[in-house]
Amino acid sequence: MLINNAGVMALPLRRTADGFEMQIGTNHLGHFALTGLLFDKIRDRVVTMSSGLHAYGSIDLDDLNWEHRRYDRWRAYGQSKLANLMFTYELQRRLDAAGSSVRSVAAHPGYAATGLQAHTESIFDRLMSVGNRLIAQSAEMGALPGLFAATAPDAEGGRFYGPRGLGNLRGHPVKVGSTKKSKDEDVAAKLWTLSERLTGVTNFIT
Repeated sequence: MLINNAGVMALPLRRTADGFEMQIGTNHLGHFALTGLLFDKIRDRVVTMSSGLHAYGSIDLDDLNWEHRRYDRWRAYGQSKLANLMFTYELQRRLDAAGSSVRSVAAHPGYAATGLQAHTESIFDRLMSVGNRLIAQSAEMGALPGLFAATAPDAEGGRFYGPRGLGNLRGHPVKVGSTKKSKDEDVAAKLWTLSERLTGVTNFIT
């Protein structure tokens, strides 16, 4: 199995070595490429970690890398996390069409106290450090939805798992919902094609 878990959040505008905006490059395009390059080795499932903040995102197919828009760190994060979900769902559709038994599953940790929140280089670092102490669940609890998605026999392909508690911020893993945008099959297919062009990783499902 493969768990796509690399992530950065709400960074100032930076670019990867390949010139991608850092959040879409790390959180989505890197996962897309890695999944494609390792796909022949995967026998059970691909788990991709998303976030409840996917709801704040929109996919801009004409400017995925924030080269023409005024950069907004939180919208960029939301776009990358929405891309994670759209990739998960589109991958499952393609697996089903190919008659594959591999499952594509998404998960999110809720609000978990990890180092992810400490690199915005803004006032949010201090605010979220307080939230980590007062609101967030532990990193260990935050890992449970991803572990459930990766190991539970009844974790379903094309589904999203997160904490069961209020706002899906805390608690043990359950199936959770996602936005209407995340289920837009036309945009998902176009995002897939764009991801292939940007990464050079193509045709890995046969």
